[in-house]
Amino acid sequence: MGLLTFMARRFVAGKTADAAMRAVRKLNEQQICTTLDILGEDVTDRDEATRCADAYIGLLERIAQDKVDSNVSIKLTMMGLEIDKQFCLDNVRRVVQAAARVGNWVRIDIEGSNVTQETFDIVHALRAEGPNVAAAVQAYLYRSEEDVRALNKAGVRVRLCKGAYRELKAVAFQDKRDVNANFSKLMRLLLEDGTDPAIATHDTKLISECKELVARNGMSKDQFEFQMLFGIRNALQRQLAADGYRVRCYVPYGTHWLPYFLRRMRERRANVMFVLKNLFRR
Repeated sequence: MGLLTFMARRFVAGKTADAAMRAVRKLNEQQICTTLDILGEDVTDRDEATRCADAYIGLLERIAQDKVDSNVSIKLTMMGLEIDKQFCLDNVRRVVQAAARVGNWVRIDIEGSNVTQETFDIVHALRAEGPNVAAAVQAYLYRSEEDVRALNKAGVRVRLCKGAYRELKAVAFQDKRDVNANFSKLMRLLLEDGTDPAIATHDTKLISECKELVARNGMSKDQFEFQMLFGIRNALQRQLAADGYRVRCYVPYGTHWLPYFLRRMRERRANVMFVLKNLFRR
């Protein structure tokens, strides 16, 4: 447990909102904006899901009160998606409306492929009600090109990531080269036709490719953003920000850090190696 706690501290901002806000302020001082994630998934109790939505509403109010540069990221299974889709939509709508009241916005995270369609159904429903809801797309899913095109058409902000869940060959690319190739394709679609896209990767080759595409398309550095995880490639995050790129750090916090951390380690062997390689890197 001691080793796990030590490892998790590198990649989780702490157990409380106070700890998370300290991390946010430090990142903001380095010209890095953030997105805050309260750890927790797979909620199957209605009262708990309601409390989770309330916690995010309180967090949005805290962000406004502290005047830090951050939005929030939420997981729909934390908001009751596995209980009832309409109940989940109502919970998330409360969070999105709270964000609108304080001039902020909400990113809906992407989870396993078993809830991908329901996730995008909710994203599109909320986008029809207002502009301050965003989405995430996983490059390793075969369906993602179709999803990106639909989100672009709807004017939804998209975070493009590779994908961290263990998925079957029937729905996802299994070879790293295929995932990277699809990431490149989707990145081009987002940079050419998307709305304020977020390129979420620590892969320096893909980052260089993104820079080249931005320059080739005559885009300014504030028309998109790079996103990276808290505790990963810190020096690279600072360098990109110093070079004038918009950088957003994904900052998770909360008491559910152990199941979160262990689940990520179990899901894909590559996650274990990635964490170990970055454990002592600054």
